[in-house]
Amino acid sequence: MKTFVEDLKAKSAAELNEELVAAKKELFNLRFQNATNQLDNTSRIKEVRKNIARIQTVITEKANEQA
Repeated sequence: MKTFVEDLKAKSAAELNEELVAAKKELFNLRFQNATNQLDNTSRIKEVRKNIARIQTVITEKANEQA
């Protein structure tokens, strides 16, 4: 079974950017829900933040490979 990072490394730069935008939108929505006391699973915020960092790391690695 592939891990999240292995899936990211298999994607192209454009797909990674789309994934990053989607994760940032999700984080915004989670923060909004948390502020209005509608969020049940607050640990999801931490998980999404880490996923954003993972995506950005893979993007940087791919950029450094090409340079």
